[in-house]
Amino acid sequence: MTSQPSTEIKTVLCTVSYRAQLHAQLASALAPAEVLFCDDNDTATIAKALKRADVAILKGDLDQRHLDAPHLKWVHCDHAGLNKSARPEVFEKGLIVTGSVGRAAQALAQHIFYFALGMVYDTPGLEQMKAKRQWRGGVNFTDRRGLIGKTMGIIGLGSTGLATAELAKAFQMRVLAYRKSVTPCPDAVDTLFCADQGDTIDDILAQSDLVVLCIRLTDETYHMIGAPQFAQMKDSAFLINMARGAVVDEAALVDALNSGTIAGAGLDVFEQEPLPSTAPIWGAKNVMITPHATAEVPDLQANSLAIICDNISRYRQEKPMRNQLNLQDVYTK
Repeated sequence: MTSQPSTEIKTVLCTVSYRAQLHAQLASALAPAEVLFCDDNDTATIAKALKRADVAILKGDLDQRHLDAPHLKWVHCDHAGLNKSARPEVFEKGLIVTGSVGRAAQALAQHIFYFALGMVYDTPGLEQMKAKRQWRGGVNFTDRRGLIGKTMGIIGLGSTGLATAELAKAFQMRVLAYRKSVTPCPDAVDTLFCADQGDTIDDILAQSDLVVLCIRLTDETYHMIGAPQFAQMKDSAFLINMARGAVVDEAALVDALNSGTIAGAGLDVFEQEPLPSTAPIWGAKNVMITPHATAEVPDLQANSLAIICDNISRYRQEKPMRNQLNLQDVYTK
């Protein structure tokens, strides 16, 4: 009988700050490997552990210390956007790098609909009326329509994009979506466009009442939404960015908002964070801003642990890893 391929895990550096019960579950999943738990800021212990570790499970992103580690083969970064870890040196070294994308997909999708409803019902305008103690004469609801029947275009159909599509269907919306790889069209999506089969985002931009960004930030997606793309959108359309700030040319967005090229934007991410008080986007017309913060799902840590434990099994069995970076994810901007 042919034995299955396997990879041994010997020593693990772990800087995730979970509650004790989940630390114990993680140690059990890694057994019989030696697990070195330490604080993310404990540089001395981290340096010592990296001399021996072949696996690292990190609270944040990897850095030069991990690239220089002599035995490190797999690094898991316990968050979603891995653009800070998607360095060319990672692939030159042959490191496996994975993340925890998907752990908060439902919460992020709800955050998108906070923006969607806020834009459709003109929350910025209503707040101005409230500040003036004005009952009528501001937002004209006779000319407004809810989300029913509107078209949502989702650029990036990963975990968050799919969860957003499912919510859109609950609101009786038409859903267009774009992703890189060619996959079957999900039930919640009416039309799927795939980059690998030659599709572009042009139809989504032209047809959508709300354009939602859930795509990874890479060299390829840097500033993928700029002045030419805003010109393709309806002047009644809204942009929602839950991806990374640099997916959008922020200066072009300010111009598009102030000129009425698009109707508004809901933004949780920005090119520079924290967002400086002098940033022009603060004063742009019809913009809703949240500080790159989303209300958590009921147990974010347990969701992360489930992804990590699945990848521990996959790593040992030399199977494809969940949420693994590949060369197309490189970000050098």
